[in-house]
Amino acid sequence: MDATSALFGILYTFSASLLYPVIIILLLLVVLSLSLIGEFMSEYAKRNRDVNNLELCCMEVRENVKEGSFTTAAESLRNIKQNFMVTGFANSAADHLEKNMIPAIEWISQEYEVRMAKRLEQTRIIATIAPMLGLMGTLIPLGPALIGLSQGDIVQLANNLMIAFATTVIGLFAGSIGYVLTQVRKRWYWQDMIDIDYILDTIEVQE
Repeated sequence: MDATSALFGILYTFSASLLYPVIIILLLLVVLSLSLIGEFMSEYAKRNRDVNNLELCCMEVRENVKEGSFTTAAESLRNIKQNFMVTGFANSAADHLEKNMIPAIEWISQEYEVRMAKRLEQTRIIATIAPMLGLMGTLIPLGPALIGLSQGDIVQLANNLMIAFATTVIGLFAGSIGYVLTQVRKRWYWQDMIDIDYILDTIEVQE
């Protein structure tokens, strides 16, 4: 029994010591999620997808590439005015197209795909981790709350239950923000990759 009691004591001490780190990380995640809302709104305001501009520029690029006029084709790529990811890819592709480095352009498209995945990682991690930490913040105070209940200490019981409920709400709040931002951005970047693939297919028309 002594060994069992010691083992249970170690488990309780370890779990109780995690409460304050969990609370601090949850608060940081809330601050981060709120800042990501501002970044999201800024990105939304800058998004501008002009299908006519994209098709016209790609048509010019296709004709110039067929004629072997890579410099003119690169200028047509630089005239593409789309969302910042697509425009950034077009400018990078234009630099390589001028040097007739067409195989490198596919590598650039993969780099932009990695960039999009990296931007999604932040909100995806928040959406996954925040509810987990909220659950930890809920379960950890239940031990002291039950001890307070057994001892008739209503104040200890109430304080620990308040912490448990608060961490649950905070975790779900941050997780909900992360989930919504992830889903919307996933749709944005999916559309951006379609446009990038269209540009890439246009450039590689001769291959």
